[in-house]
Amino acid sequence: MSRIFVAGMGAVSPAGWDVAAMRNALDRGQPLPVQSLARPGWDHRALRVRLVPTPIPRPEFLAHPRLRRSSPISHYAAAAALEATAGLHAQVGDEALRLGIVVCLQTGCVQYTCRFYEETLKNPATASPLFFPETVYAAPTSHVATLLENVVVACTLVGDSSAYIQGVALASEWLADRHVDACLIIGAEETNWIIPDALLHLDRKAIVAAGAGALCLCRDGTLSSGVELAAITDAHSFTSGRSRPLAAKTMREQLGKCAPGELLADGLGNNPRTDGAEQVAWSDWTGARISPKRIFGEGMMAAAAWQFILACDAVARGQYTAANISLVGANQQALGARVIAGQ
Repeated sequence: MSRIFVAGMGAVSPAGWDVAAMRNALDRGQPLPVQSLARPGWDHRALRVRLVPTPIPRPEFLAHPRLRRSSPISHYAAAAALEATAGLHAQVGDEALRLGIVVCLQTGCVQYTCRFYEETLKNPATASPLFFPETVYAAPTSHVATLLENVVVACTLVGDSSAYIQGVALASEWLADRHVDACLIIGAEETNWIIPDALLHLDRKAIVAAGAGALCLCRDGTLSSGVELAAITDAHSFTSGRSRPLAAKTMREQLGKCAPGELLADGLGNNPRTDGAEQVAWSDWTGARISPKRIFGEGMMAAAAWQFILACDAVARGQYTAANISLVGANQQALGARVIAGQ
C-alpha cells in the first residue's frame, strides 16, 4: 500500500454535531439517553432510538439551495464532510485541491422514501414527484459534491457496515493512482420508524441511531493529522463454506497480535447473539478497546464510520501508537483496518 494519511475527521452523532462531542461522550463511558419514536398504527408501544440533537445555532451550510429541502441523511453527511475537510482547505485552498468522495450507506434515504410511497399509496394521481430524487441512494453523494464544489470523482457504496472499510480501500486506490489529491469516505444513516421496527425482528436489544462520519485521506504527509493508514485486510465474505464466525476469525488473524500501547475499536453492541462472532474472534485481545455502539447505538454505516474516526482520533491525540478497527458485517463480510501514528 502506498503511504496514505488521515488529513481530517468529521462526525454527527446522537452526542452532537462534531468529533469533539462524540469523543466526550465516549470518554464519559455512559450510554446516551434513549428517546421514543412513534410507530404509525402501534400506539401501545413506542420504538426506542437515539436521535441526533437539533443543532443550535442552525449551521449556515443548510441554507445552500441543494440542502434546503434534502433529507437529514444529507445534512449529516454534509456536516461531517465540512468538518473533515476544514483543515485541508485552510492549508491548500479549494482551487488547488482535487477531491474524491465515497459515500457508504446501508439503509439510505428512508425518510423521503416513506413519504414518497405513503403519498403514492394514498393517491397516485396527486403524489409529488419532487420526493423521488431524495429517495435514491446517490442523493447524499450528489448534495455533498455540489456543496464542496471541487469534487472530481464520486461514488456511492451500498452494503452492510463492513462496506465502510471497502470505501476506505477504494479511496486509497484513487489516491495511489493519483486520480485525486484527497478523498472523503462518508458513512451516514438517518432515522425513521421503519428501521427500528424492522430491526426488532433481528435484534430486539438494539437501539437504532443516526448520524454520519467522514474520514479525509491524502497522500501528502505534511497535511496529516498524525495518523497513517497502515493496513486493510482482505474482504472475508460470509458463504456456505465460510460462516460469519470463521470470517471474523480470519479477518482478526490478518491484523496481528495485541501489542502494548494499541487500541481496538470493535463493533460490539449489547447482544451476545449478534456480537458472538466478533467476541470470539478478538477473545485474545488484552489491550485497550472501545465499543462505540454501546454508547451511541446501532448506527449501521454511520456507526462503522464512528469506529474508524474514534480510533484515528485517539491515535492522533497520542493516546495510542496504533489502533485496529474491526467490522463484522450483518450479512456480507468481515473486514478490518489498522492505523498507526504517522507523520
